Amino acid sequence: MGRLDDKAAVITGGASGMGAATVRRFVAEGAQVVICDLNEDAGAALADSLGDAAVFVKTDVTKEDDVAAAIAVAHDRWGRLDCMFNNAGFGGALGPIDETTEDDFDITFDVLLKGVFFGIKHAAPIMKAQRSGSIISTASVAGLQAGWSPHLYATAKAAVIQLTRSTALELGEYRVRVNCICPGVIATPLAIGRDQSDEAIAAFKASTASLQPIGRVGEPEDIANAALWLASDESTFVTGQAQVVDGGVNAGRPWSRVADWIKEPNPIRVYRPPGR
Repeated sequence: MGRLDDKAAVITGGASGMGAATVRRFVAEGAQVVICDLNEDAGAALADSLGDAAVFVKTDVTKEDDVAAAIAVAHDRWGRLDCMFNNAGFGGALGPIDETTEDDFDITFDVLLKGVFFGIKHAAPIMKAQRSGSIISTASVAGLQAGWSPHLYATAKAAVIQLTRSTALELGEYRVRVNCICPGVIATPLAIGRDQSDEAIAAFKASTASLQPIGRVGEPEDIANAALWLASDESTFVTGQAQVVDGGVNAGRPWSRVADWIKEPNPIRVYRPPGR
């Protein structure tokens, strides 16, 4: 028996990367999924490969009507909505703060924050009526620590985390759970860049492996596994949480990169609190 048998889900940004991995994992576990993305070719191809369990709906998450329509497809087609995964995203505005334009600001927040807001807003009435459901959004370790991303990306992801906590408090009384996932460095097309050759992917993984204490870069399937747990009945007592999936990045630097004087067992260098 699948962990998501008889459940219906909507996944934005579902045509590639973490979204596509989650679509495949959800279907493998018994769910029916609406795949939302602007990439029609990739989204339709993925849906076709999954048969009757998936349908593709072209969706611009910056447009409220698009998000509402995608959610309506799931509800009309399967009679329910058990999981809303607000996953669509991009890198957003780059560069110094004094070179960031108003248009840069608007498009970054439209995709990364407004799109999440629309997903929560339009999933909520269906799930409240069911008195069940799981809303998941993709945040980032960049929303927890500065210095890992461009300014606006980090700020938008921090806002996603706070929106998650705030709406979890409202929807909890309806048994609707709201959580977010904070990925670290994940080997996705967004992170790797334009060159998607095997050589470029291998080089990216090799160059970023040492950033994580666990010693490898994250894979889209790592995020899919976290989303699966949050969507399943195994996490029905979990809400308002920012689930970090980052190989240990948020905990700190790998021990091998810590200064030698910290690691050496020299009694002279042991810290003693005042008065001890």
